[in-house]
Amino acid sequence: MPTFNVNAARAQRLETLGREWKFELDGEIYSLPTEFPRNAAKRMQQLDEQDVDGLLELLLGPEQFERFAAHDLSVQDVAAVLEAYGSETGLSLGEG
Repeated sequence: MPTFNVNAARAQRLETLGREWKFELDGEIYSLPTEFPRNAAKRMQQLDEQDVDGLLELLLGPEQFERFAAHDLSVQDVAAVLEAYGSETGLSLGEG
């Protein structure tokens, strides 16, 4: 049986998806990582299930989150972003 090569699998995912998943809001571009680091997953586990802003800040980083939070968004808007992100990257993050 052949050995599974993690580096090759990662390279293939990154070639397919790129390093960032981008979305546009009111003419501004935001990016989320297509590969979710384990340390970020550990921090996500510490968030309350209802902490949508905590999740977004973790994903976007402080600078992008500050810009993102300045927009007048509905919960449905946030859910749509997270759903598209999960669908396109294979990461399931729930529905803000």
